[in-house]
Amino acid sequence: MEPVEIVITGLRMWVGVVMLAHGINHGRSLDGTAKWFGSKGFAMARRQAQLSAFGEIAIGAALVVGFLTSFAAFGVVAIMTVAFWSIHRFAGFFVFRRPDEGYEYVVTVALAAVVVATAGPGPLSLDALTGVADDLDGWTGLAAALGGLVAAAVQLALSWRKPDA
Repeated sequence: MEPVEIVITGLRMWVGVVMLAHGINHGRSLDGTAKWFGSKGFAMARRQAQLSAFGEIAIGAALVVGFLTSFAAFGVVAIMTVAFWSIHRFAGFFVFRRPDEGYEYVVTVALAAVVVATAGPGPLSLDALTGVADDLDGWTGLAAALGGLVAAAVQLALSWRKPDA
């Protein structure tokens, strides 16, 4: 294995662990997550909480094992873009800014997902094992990951309104 393959594999798996942890955290208290989503301007807050928890767990698991990596990256980009636009951009760059947190974290996670989708999942992945890795990386992976921006725009247009301050 080449050094770049080792670090891409590590990055893919780490982003997967981060997404899994977020999904599990959202799922541990769906009522609390739904209340928070509602307070941030999301319609159908309970459904948003359920989809958030399920989506983050599924995306995280797919990234950890390297299964349809570019599509999982699509999901990461979509989730992080929604988080950026609806929550984090108002606090500025730094994650320690309050009342919410700045956008440095969500942008970094989204860009890491774009890198993994474009570079490919690495040789230690189900995508490599099944032979689909070469079909889903490069320009295809980049396009798939950036498609998450479109999905985020649709979700925001359909279900989010900035709450009154």
